[in-house]
Amino acid sequence: MHKVIKIRNLHCAACAAELQEELAAADGLSEVSVDFVTQRVALDYEEPASLARAIDMISHFDKVEIIDGNAPVKKERHLKEFLSIVISALCFVPALVLHLLGGFEWTAFGLFLASFAAAGWTVVVSVARNLPRAFRGGVHPSVLLDENLLMLVAAVGAFCIRQDMEGAVVMLLYQIGEYLQRLAVGSSRSAITKLMALKSDTAIRLREGAPEEVDPDELAPGDTILLRKGDKLPADCRLLDREAALDTKSMTGESMLKTVCMGEEMLAGCVNEGGAVRAEVVRPASESAVAKILELVENSAAQKAKPEKFITKFARYYTPIVVLIAAVIAVVPPLFQGYNFADWIVPALNFLVISCPCALIISVPLTYFSGVGTLARYGVLTKGAVYLDRLAAVKVAAFDKTGTLTEGKFTIANVQGERALPLAAALEQASSHPLAGAFEGVAAPPAEAVEELAGRGIAGMVDGKRVLAGSARLMQEQGISCAEGDTGALAVHVAEEGQYVGCVLIEDRLRPEAAEALAKLKEAGVEHIAVLTGDTEQRAQAALATLPVDEICAGLLPQDKPVCAERLKARGTLLYAGDGINDTPVMAASDVSVAMGGLGSDAAIEASDFVLASDNLLALPKAVKCAKKTRKIVVENIVFSIAVKLALMALSLCGLLPLGIAVLGDTGVMLLAVLNSMRMRAKIK
Repeated sequence: MHKVIKIRNLHCAACAAELQEELAAADGLSEVSVDFVTQRVALDYEEPASLARAIDMISHFDKVEIIDGNAPVKKERHLKEFLSIVISALCFVPALVLHLLGGFEWTAFGLFLASFAAAGWTVVVSVARNLPRAFRGGVHPSVLLDENLLMLVAAVGAFCIRQDMEGAVVMLLYQIGEYLQRLAVGSSRSAITKLMALKSDTAIRLREGAPEEVDPDELAPGDTILLRKGDKLPADCRLLDREAALDTKSMTGESMLKTVCMGEEMLAGCVNEGGAVRAEVVRPASESAVAKILELVENSAAQKAKPEKFITKFARYYTPIVVLIAAVIAVVPPLFQGYNFADWIVPALNFLVISCPCALIISVPLTYFSGVGTLARYGVLTKGAVYLDRLAAVKVAAFDKTGTLTEGKFTIANVQGERALPLAAALEQASSHPLAGAFEGVAAPPAEAVEELAGRGIAGMVDGKRVLAGSARLMQEQGISCAEGDTGALAVHVAEEGQYVGCVLIEDRLRPEAAEALAKLKEAGVEHIAVLTGDTEQRAQAALATLPVDEICAGLLPQDKPVCAERLKARGTLLYAGDGINDTPVMAASDVSVAMGGLGSDAAIEASDFVLASDNLLALPKAVKCAKKTRKIVVENIVFSIAVKLALMALSLCGLLPLGIAVLGDTGVMLLAVLNSMRMRAKIK
């Protein structure tokens, strides 16, 4: 069984790794993921006792608290940390002045010690709490050798060798760095939690014309709701009045108001900026676009990308190794230099300070999480950070035609044969295929024993006679001759008792943004664009003539699409975008899959890695650019952090690095990495 637990007061990425290690080692728990940025613990448990044990471990971990899922998230003010830094600085400045003047050695020592105590008391408390946990159920080096112990040893060591100023400055600079880091991370976290504002707290339901305020979860399909000016849509609904103006910025990132006409769908989370209108709920609030966004963004942290997993393992082994090297530096060289330990203590302490891997274990997950949040702002939902890396590598993009590149709103353009329309409507109105939408409202006799013929059409009994409706291929299979019809429209051929009756010509317009979206995909680095469709070659060529498509694979049955996908994958990493149930096999065969969230089927959404909640294709090139930017920043942070740390270590070995500069350098690397991660919050063009 799976459980997600919301927590607070988990202020350190290293602490998150420690908590995850403890929970993973507990009996009855598996697939444990502790996310520092989202403040969530996700785990699988075998029985209620295992879950109770996990809850007990979480609630007794440092200052961590478990919060109710519906509880509002409190803004972190960090007042206690700020006051500690101020008091420490007020003690440190006069101590430094006295130290530089000379002659006030003991007064300066007392003030330096007070500065250390003011800034470092929380560190001492954390180390004291960690000691018993580090040896509970075995030895846990990562729990023992965390950044708190490293900084405490470095500061106390400096005082022991009478480097009083360095001892105080180590703790003061460390706490300043921690404070700034928490502010930066909190800022990024708040940018993500603003997504919660998409969800409406109330809805106004109309019962026999009378308004009543209800919880959005109480709304059911078919309910009529009232949307006043400024109201957020509580569920996906269909407009009942003539016209509405919607602010869709929260869902699509577009600042322009969207005009919606009677009968058109409106997504939950959008804001009504026009006059009061009525709308009909089309799906429950739990299945709305907003619900999908919140669920996918919150759960995406559990699907970690390879760099995140690498950093977690790297930190687990890296810190103990560096601590061992620091011990060797402090002990071995003096054995060959007349036991002169004093000269080697500072380089050893520098190594302890420099070994803290916070810059990596904070900035890398934060970058991915910010990337996921940025995509959500543009109406693109991802099921995990791991898929961002795949999206960044995409070289080939393949699209389904109907409902993906086209609007998926079929209309009847022409009818050939008097009885073709009612017979086709009788079968299609019993079908779930998108094409059936064109026949809504057409008067038709009842149909029985209706059977879908995958990729070809539909069959059934109408007035006791067997009727077929579908493609020219279906007619040919049954030995029925028919004309191909207008190549620019989809022809639904109809036969009754083996005799051709006529055809219904169906139109489906291209999405207005399709051409621009495909062009921008190529600008984003996609080298080859293909369309996989069940339409005939002639019809597909005519419909897609205005799009920058490199290849059209026409006349495909659902089982043919995965074969084409495998061939396209030879060109590079393949992205496939589709909207229907018949797209799920090819989605599984592609490297990256995208489903159309508004029109897409539940099966396609379940099978996909990304969902376009707004059904706007222009969000797709933005997603590719965002994924590439995320990957670039992650690589920058990893390379920069490791390079600077190696340089600091080299300078320390050469005796050129004072202890205070080592702390400043380590803190600076961490802050620069976090600030670099926050670049993900910038607008993607």
